[in-house]
Amino acid sequence: MILIVFKYLTPRGFRGLTFFPFVFLTDKDDKLNTVFINHEKIHIRQQLELLILPFYIWYLTEYLFRLIQYKDRKKAYFNISFEREAYANEKDLNYLKKRSFWNFLKYSYFN
Repeated sequence: MILIVFKYLTPRGFRGLTFFPFVFLTDKDDKLNTVFINHEKIHIRQQLELLILPFYIWYLTEYLFRLIQYKDRKKAYFNISFEREAYANEKDLNYLKKRSFWNFLKYSYFN
């Protein structure tokens, strides 16, 4: 994981964007935020599991589905299975050591 502070690549309203192997941050102080970094590490693992490109296709497809479902961008974002897993486990700094393969599926609404 390579941390880069470059606020112009991060969408407005977000603190970071993970694009394997890079994590783009809007604020250099977030490099020291262990919970935030753990959240982004979870996304790195998700991306690796799906061989990177399929992750982005799945992420975008699910976001669009949730946007139609909720008619609210923020609510759509927070209900993407990848985000649900990351937010639910970001405070557990040992999560990635015990996480099972494709665990994000447990956070989907199809389960």
